[in-house]
Amino acid sequence: MKKIVLIMIAMLSMTMANAENENANTMQATQAYDMHVNMRKLAVTLGLTKDQMEAVQDIHESFCQAMMLAAQATGEDREVLTDQAVRTDARYMRYVLDHKQYRTYLMLLNATLHNRGIR
Repeated sequence: MKKIVLIMIAMLSMTMANAENENANTMQATQAYDMHVNMRKLAVTLGLTKDQMEAVQDIHESFCQAMMLAAQATGEDREVLTDQAVRTDARYMRYVLDHKQYRTYLMLLNATLHNRGIR
């Protein structure tokens, strides 16, 4: 009887450890897709005007929301939603930024996505 109880306890602890690892992986994935940045530093890096800063802030907020939706998805859906969010963000930023600012922004965006393991 003691052996059965010990085996059941061991199985329960393995199940709980596995569930804990899944929760940790989900949290890490969600944190990787949180794209909020310090807008003041971004504005200084890109050399934004006040009008550009307001537009960039609005565009970036919608990008962050789209990326959080992608974080909730799984598998191919996540990749599709991520690509769609990045393309939409780049398209909108293209209208607001000049050529030099846009190139710098794309470089920063690609580095961020690469460093977080998203692309």
